[in-house]
Amino acid sequence: MNNKFDATNSPPCHSQSPVSLKDDDSGDHDQNEENSTQKDGEKEKNDKDKPQNSTKRKVEQFWRFYSHMVRPGDLTGHSDFHLFKEGIKPMWEDDANKNGGKWIIRLRKGLASRCWENLILAMLGEQFMVGEEICGAVVSVRFQEDIISIWNKTASDQATTARIRDTLRRVLNLPPNTIMEYKTHTDSIKAWEDFHGLVNNSSR
Repeated sequence: MNNKFDATNSPPCHSQSPVSLKDDDSGDHDQNEENSTQKDGEKEKNDKDKPQNSTKRKVEQFWRFYSHMVRPGDLTGHSDFHLFKEGIKPMWEDDANKNGGKWIIRLRKGLASRCWENLILAMLGEQFMVGEEICGAVVSVRFQEDIISIWNKTASDQATTARIRDTLRRVLNLPPNTIMEYKTHTDSIKAWEDFHGLVNNSSR
């Protein structure tokens, strides 16, 4: 996926129109120049439209797969869905993640499917406007609540983490009183090690 949240690895389509060259003195040079200027203008407009078309294509490609998947809200028990960029593993220790962290949002039951879909579409549409900072997202289905988290590369960049937080509130349409927690992966690793250290000590 080359650092994009594409649903497939299919090569991009290239449409090429044939170009004909006329070498004559028919007196149509002015007309040809006008047509050339007009075509240049159309090309410039098409170039501007490319990012939007690319985003639309990514969303359409992803939706073809997503429409056949079980929604988070339809799962029972303890389940996790991961959506990460190609080459990034959903692990704290991964090179892309090790200096980063995640925003954590706890949801009451019944909201996970809508929020997850909105988050995916925001990621595909690059609505977070933080460059290559977004690594991926996780939705965790639990018995009493559901949890959504979005992972980024640089925990120390407070301006970026704040922008991710604000964008999350907007795209998920979260109530103002929704509690959001940012946790660095370093802290997650330490908490995991401390917990398992206590468990091991108590079992001796």
